Amino acid sequence: MFQVDKSLNYGRNEIFNLLKLVPQVHSALDVGAGRGDDLELVRSLNPDALLYGVEYYEENAKELEGRGIKTFKINFEKEQLPVQEGCLDLIISNQMMEHSKEVFWVLHEMSRTLKVGGHLLIGVPNLASLHNRLLLLMGKQPTSIQNNSAHLRGYTKNDLLKLIDVFAKGYEVVSFRGSNFYPFSPWIAKPLAKAIPSMAYSLFLLLRKTKDYKQEYLKYPVDRQLETNFYLGDQ
Repeated sequence: MFQVDKSLNYGRNEIFNLLKLVPQVHSALDVGAGRGDDLELVRSLNPDALLYGVEYYEENAKELEGRGIKTFKINFEKEQLPVQEGCLDLIISNQMMEHSKEVFWVLHEMSRTLKVGGHLLIGVPNLASLHNRLLLLMGKQPTSIQNNSAHLRGYTKNDLLKLIDVFAKGYEVVSFRGSNFYPFSPWIAKPLAKAIPSMAYSLFLLLRKTKDYKQEYLKYPVDRQLETNFYLGDQ
């Protein structure tokens, strides 16, 4: 009952089902592509799609290239995506945004390169998962945002949507899902995550871009005078 399957944290089955809701994809980019598992799901549904990945680690980048995925080995927190503006049908960011300080730059670049009508699929660990709520109740740090880990940010569904809505009415939610449910074994975790996705270990949002992007994510920290030195491009 309490043998957690951590592979469910990445939500491959949920991502596959969300991808089925996306019309034909001609070009797709995965930001933090790892070894290309999510892009292979895209390929299984869209065999002729052009696939791109952002991946900084050399071993993963080599494996992506070996899978026929055009790979950009860049520091995505401070470099532009080397693709044309508004050229992508689909962008995936799975288990990446919790690692990023420069979320305004990251969202700027994804929104700049995504077509109007294109889809953005985001997956993040859930700060409001059942096990994180219980840890806080006991005065302990949630696992999704521990200060001696690689995670820099913690997200709930509502807070993630609030961040995305900095580009006001720029995205509409197509679907929302959860994956895994600590501390339970898969046979319990899977139905619980489906029934109560807002308390699952990971959150997955499929969004559709509804209008032209006009650098709203770069303007927001300046307009709000946020007292953090966010990277906003060479200015």
